[in-house]
Amino acid sequence: MTELQIVNGVKNGNRKAMRAMYDLLAGSAMATARRYLDDTDNCRDVLQECFLKAFTRIGDFDYRGDGSLRGWMMKIVANESINQLKRQSRITFINTDDVELPDEEPPDVSHVSPEVIIRMIASLPTGYRVVFNQFVFEHKSHKEIAQALGIKENSSASQLLRAKRLLAKMIHQYQQEQDDR
Repeated sequence: MTELQIVNGVKNGNRKAMRAMYDLLAGSAMATARRYLDDTDNCRDVLQECFLKAFTRIGDFDYRGDGSLRGWMMKIVANESINQLKRQSRITFINTDDVELPDEEPPDVSHVSPEVIIRMIASLPTGYRVVFNQFVFEHKSHKEIAQALGIKENSSASQLLRAKRLLAKMIHQYQQEQDDR
């Protein structure tokens, strides 16, 4: 089925279309949830909630060509992942005055698999991870991130800078470990 056929089928309540939508998007949705959440059970809960929302709100979706369904669904997953963190009071922002990270040269990631980088992102402190994901993957501005998380714009920018520095440090350490083998 094409995306358009899936959308029209889901809008008409067709179970095969719902299954096709799930099959098409579940892997990407889980990967997006994993970028925000560090617990597999929470990811599964978010995934279930997101598909329920998508199926019930498909009437609000405006198909704009191939990829638009995926984009809409990943936005739902990102928002629901943040909501899950908020419900669990798990978004913590590290006071930037208390933590010093050295300036790291941007690492060459050509020899680091995407799976390893995703695991590194998932291991970032929650506040860093959420801001990093929103900025890098969701293409949100610091103003939008600040509004969504109830923080100041400069806090968003600071958390992003610290996330990038910590991620660079992790990548350098990983590469050093690989070289030592």
